[in-house]
Amino acid sequence: MTPMLFGPPSRQLFGLFHAPEREGNVAMLICMPIGQEAIRAHRLFRVLSDRLARIGVAVLRFDYYGTGDSPGDDADGELEGWRRDVCTAHEELRRRVGARRILWLGARLGATAAVLAAKSGHCDPARLILWDPIIDGARYLDSLRESHVDALERSYCVPDPAWRRRLTKDGDAYTDEVLGFAVSPVLRQQLRSLSPKALQLTALHHTTVLADPEDRAAQQWASAAAESRMPVTISSFQHPLIWTSDPQPNNAMVPTEALQRLTAEAHD
Repeated sequence: MTPMLFGPPSRQLFGLFHAPEREGNVAMLICMPIGQEAIRAHRLFRVLSDRLARIGVAVLRFDYYGTGDSPGDDADGELEGWRRDVCTAHEELRRRVGARRILWLGARLGATAAVLAAKSGHCDPARLILWDPIIDGARYLDSLRESHVDALERSYCVPDPAWRRRLTKDGDAYTDEVLGFAVSPVLRQQLRSLSPKALQLTALHHTTVLADPEDRAAQQWASAAAESRMPVTISSFQHPLIWTSDPQPNNAMVPTEALQRLTAEAHD
């Protein structure tokens, strides 16, 4: 595993390159989730990257600008910039792996950024793998607000009832900072405007959507794309990973189901 900084001087990104340990023709760019979701999934993607490298898949994990170990602050983060970051990371991986086919694996808001990047025409993956993509931005923001209040209530012996009243009555409550991460006004507006119509898939490559059966927004979005004859495969995928909180008792930090399924996707 090789740590590095790459990209233009004005917007450098931190990445980790996992060199393949055997011959192969596939590389994978991992587009991570954001905020607490990235923290909860970090170990899973580290283990996945090591496993893929052992079977001959080159992997690049990276932090978007303003996230993780990349330069910038939380308040610098927004979807349009992250879209460009995906293309910057793709070009860096292309430089390192030559003619290998580059797959993109995007999770949560990282999947959303991957769709936007693929649609932009500035970078071209061989295939998109979207895991629990965020399709309805307003609903996603509301779920983060709810998780934020849940975390507050768990952290105090005597929770303040005013927290939940504020959550219910004020739609802007808990949107400046969510689960310990600042949310810029630009990102907040982008999320509120994010809808299935804004996330059009391209016919230039195949897309696999791995979505929870109860995620009706993602299921309907993928089904609509398939009905319009886009090359889309929809796969219902339940797993015990909780994106915004620690694992439940007796659940692993790296769920075997998720690890096996994502590893298999690199071979399809």
